[in-house]
Amino acid sequence: MRFVIVTGMSGAGKSTALKSLEDMGFFCVDNLPVALLERFVELSIDNNFENDRIAIGVDIRSGDGLGELNNYLNRLRVNKFNYEILYLDASNKSLVKRYKETRREHPLAKGHSLEDGINEERNRIDFLKKSADYTIDTSRLLTRELKSEITKIFSNDIDYTNMIVTIMSFGFKFGIPQDADFVYDVRFMPNPYYEEALRRKTGNDEEVQQYVLNSESSVTFVDKLLDLMSFTINEFVDHEDRHQLVIAIGCTGGRHRSVTIANELYQRMSGLPYSVRVFHRDIANDTYVKGEA
Repeated sequence: MRFVIVTGMSGAGKSTALKSLEDMGFFCVDNLPVALLERFVELSIDNNFENDRIAIGVDIRSGDGLGELNNYLNRLRVNKFNYEILYLDASNKSLVKRYKETRREHPLAKGHSLEDGINEERNRIDFLKKSADYTIDTSRLLTRELKSEITKIFSNDIDYTNMIVTIMSFGFKFGIPQDADFVYDVRFMPNPYYEEALRRKTGNDEEVQQYVLNSESSVTFVDKLLDLMSFTINEFVDHEDRHQLVIAIGCTGGRHRSVTIANELYQRMSGLPYSVRVFHRDIANDTYVKGEA
């Protein structure tokens, strides 16, 4: 039997995770009272439950029962019952934005500010985060991307490292991304803007990619950066409580060189043992009209 406890911060995507697991054939129960969890497990085992894949949603709605949950999970471990914990997390900024958009009230915000409620929730469920087998930070994930991560873990059985790497291209003229963990400048590379046939294209076009990567310095840069980032990300995975890293690649306008290099890094990093996504922040800005690239 595969028994998964889906938990985490309110607004971080637990409902989406449970729906994804249900689509994969899991029998899913959301917000099961903690007092019934032990009996539910016993029934699942003793009655040879017809579905050998079960997912239970547990979160702050359990109230005071969370304290007993910690004790019960410890008893399950002692009794050699195998279970997995999937923890959905997100930054306070992202959670506040989601609550304001949906106009929902946080379970712990009654009489307090929204952010106070979020911080209190973090404290109360911290023991679940520390025990989690899989942690997904959904701060920058689209719904389809979260579903993809769930599929990797519970359908494709990929060795999941709890790290999502975002490679972002951007234009310096529009500002450095505030959420970038690493920023690299590729303005030294050949600029397709000065080629009339390439000016209106982007780094998603093969002709632009060939032009930028036809430089020895560009290829050397990608090779060295790939080596550096592989080492750095592995260190974060092994030694830091980090589940997201943003690598920002910048050129002047964010349409040609940075997009090309971001795409190249994405393709070459996708074979490494963590999730990688690519995002082109400024590619839609038609700066070529103003004589900039």
